[in-house]
Amino acid sequence: MTAMQHRTTRFILPDLISDCHYPLRLNPDCHPVSRTSEQWLLDGAHLAEHRVTKFMGLHAGELTAACYPDADAFHLRVCSDFLNWLFNMDDWLDEFDVDGTWGMRECCISAFRDPINFQTEKLAGKMCKSYFSRFMQTGGPGCTERFIHTVDLFFIAAAKQAEDRATGHIPDLESYITARRDTSACKPCFALIEYAALIDLPDKVMSHPVIMAMEEATNDLVTWSNDIFSYNVEQSRHDTHNIVVVLMREQGLNLQGAIDYVDRMCKGSIQRFEDNRDILPSWGEQLDKQVAIYIEGLQNWIVGSLHWSFDTTRYFGKNGHTIKQDRIIELLPKRPL
Repeated sequence: MTAMQHRTTRFILPDLISDCHYPLRLNPDCHPVSRTSEQWLLDGAHLAEHRVTKFMGLHAGELTAACYPDADAFHLRVCSDFLNWLFNMDDWLDEFDVDGTWGMRECCISAFRDPINFQTEKLAGKMCKSYFSRFMQTGGPGCTERFIHTVDLFFIAAAKQAEDRATGHIPDLESYITARRDTSACKPCFALIEYAALIDLPDKVMSHPVIMAMEEATNDLVTWSNDIFSYNVEQSRHDTHNIVVVLMREQGLNLQGAIDYVDRMCKGSIQRFEDNRDILPSWGEQLDKQVAIYIEGLQNWIVGSLHWSFDTTRYFGKNGHTIKQDRIIELLPKRPL
């Protein structure tokens, strides 16, 4: 580590929001659904008191409302319950070893496969049964299978992350990017775009290279920007599953240099999204309308996640709105190991 890195006490966030020109819209049912979903999570998760305080600053319902602005209240609630569950699962898995992660995977995927009859004492599994039994009332077969498969990918990648955490392994950039596309859990959130819009796109659309490239560009923008926003909190607890850490190690960059590098990658991902939008093929009038809804849903995830990152207390505490303006981050002290 260089002397410069020893002296680093702050860094400047890139102005990612100014680079994103998509309209931010909020679902009109945002407030009542968000509050009901929060209570559902609190009732189901039995969080310790310090976790309750942290959870109430999460505002996952507001993220949901920005990412699914046209969903009716019933479908918005299922999406909100999933995101509340997901953020808490992400926090729980940070404390799990590999075996614990595999056990949680088996429980949750079993709950998805048979949410009515599957029995479990695990609180996370019971919550899966709750929201997924409601999902299955209207979710189409393709959308349902995509959701289950991509949550499974999330757990598989989380197990690898737990292994890396135990061994202190920091992956190379290419390996990290591949893994991060699954640990982000963006992919099941994209399946919820179909669910919320009551569409079920055929495999010939979902497996098309242009659609897959647009999904990947969205996933990369959401996750790489999240790595920038979460870096301060993560470095304070010695967490190395972050593209900023990977770049500092692999390319010998200082902190600001790595942040600026990720900024350029984020700009590139939005450009990839637009380049692929320009070459989107046609599948006929009816399917094209559904594809347009799906593409707008990806766009909503880009803009919604960027703005929400400053509204939640998860990354910047109560200073999000100030930091959104001045973009100055003072490094937190590292916790004792």
